[in-house]
Amino acid sequence: MLRLAQRKFALALFLSAVSALVVIAGCGSSSDDSTASAASCKPGQLPTEEDGVLTVATDKPAYPPYFEDDDPTNGEGFESAVAYAIADQLGYPAAKVKWTVEPFNSSYAPGPKGFDFDVNQISITPVREKAVDFSSPYYTANQAVVALKNSSTVKPAFLASLQVVKMGVQIGTSSLEAVEEEIHPAEKPEVFNNSNDVVTALKNEQVEAIVVDLPTALYLTAVQVPQAAVVGQFSAPGGDEWGALLEKDSPLTSCVSKAIDQLRASGELQQITNRWMSKAAGVPVLR
Repeated sequence: MLRLAQRKFALALFLSAVSALVVIAGCGSSSDDSTASAASCKPGQLPTEEDGVLTVATDKPAYPPYFEDDDPTNGEGFESAVAYAIADQLGYPAAKVKWTVEPFNSSYAPGPKGFDFDVNQISITPVREKAVDFSSPYYTANQAVVALKNSSTVKPAFLASLQVVKMGVQIGTSSLEAVEEEIHPAEKPEVFNNSNDVVTALKNEQVEAIVVDLPTALYLTAVQVPQAAVVGQFSAPGGDEWGALLEKDSPLTSCVSKAIDQLRASGELQQITNRWMSKAAGVPVLR
């Protein structure tokens, strides 16, 4: 009987020791995971699309004030400057940044991506977040109404006066949602496949006015359609926040967000915004 008790006691000690080892091993694993997580944003050593290179996407043509001379690689323009600032925070100098073309409408489609992140005035929306990841926002844009200067119908002081105006917007953009939820037009807006078609429709007077984000409106009226003017600006539903777009569950999402948060905290993001987007303040607000 004594021997049996001794055996049971020894077995209990053995099991206790094994349990202790499992707990220690578990703690070690947790610590290793934490260390791995902390090291996951190590500068210049991220699990990028191409080893040692950060691949950034945008659409083509790439318009001012987001890009200059249709050349994202020159660092000129708001989103080009933002992309290079993010890259620098992540430990990738300009020479290690590679640009690729990604059409706007396909950027937020489900599935694998051939880039590390995309900057293309892409609004963060719950629907899109089901298919892709977004970083912390790097800009919040108002919407703007653009009409030809000789228009006799588009001279509103209030959003409600735009309800009888025939509107044009680009498919898949937050501008369409803004028109429907803020203006409530009497007839459905004309929807076009891309920004060029929207501009052409305005020039040819297929529509009386178009709605785009404010920075784009400023460019259109200064360069593409000088015979048009920005009638006014208004807030998009919930605020139109733009974020860097990444593949769903990308291991880089938290790193890109952290880089943007650091740029905001340091004031560098505001400096970039002031330089490239400063003209927006003078446009009347429609309510």
